[in-house]
Amino acid sequence: TAANTIFLQSTAPLYLLLIGPWLLHEPIRRPDVVVMIALACGLALLLAGTQPTVASAPDPATGNLLALLSGVSFAFGLAGLRWLARSDAVPPALVAANVLAFVFCLPMALPVTSSRPVDWLIILGLGCVQVGLAYRLLAAGVRHVPALEVSLLLLLEPVLNPIWAWIVHGESPGHLSLAGGAIVLAATTSRTLLTWLTASPAEG
Repeated sequence: TAANTIFLQSTAPLYLLLIGPWLLHEPIRRPDVVVMIALACGLALLLAGTQPTVASAPDPATGNLLALLSGVSFAFGLAGLRWLARSDAVPPALVAANVLAFVFCLPMALPVTSSRPVDWLIILGLGCVQVGLAYRLLAAGVRHVPALEVSLLLLLEPVLNPIWAWIVHGESPGHLSLAGGAIVLAATTSRTLLTWLTASPAEG
């Protein structure tokens, strides 16, 4: 389901805590360890829950695995952006990444059998605003905050995602999935708030 997908992708901070000291030389602090434990518990609940097969989620087990791998790759992507930000190389890297994604995904989108002008307008809007503008703002913001905090701030989106999926597609996540997702979101949100509250005026 969309809920499991977004929650599993939201475990990216867990992997950033593990690779941050190695790739970015950003130390792990005591609150980070608490977040890591909470994320691990939430991840375990997400993977333990069983989900009924529905039209929009025909293979939940495979979907969970792919979403989990998405979280891992998301963590490495954010770590790479943080590393590139030190040399002002983020914009070219983002352009190259999106060109590669386009080339890789294009064969799976072809052939286009039928389309309407409104379909192309929607795709154009999503590409320019939902992806292009979002990446531009991310490239600007990643210069000023650690990779872990970037990933935590990006998790504001998952709060509404399962609600929209429930309204539009009628997806109802299982109890364990909801509990795991709640733990993931609570841990990451609390860590972000703690960072803001304890930051000095110079850091803010």
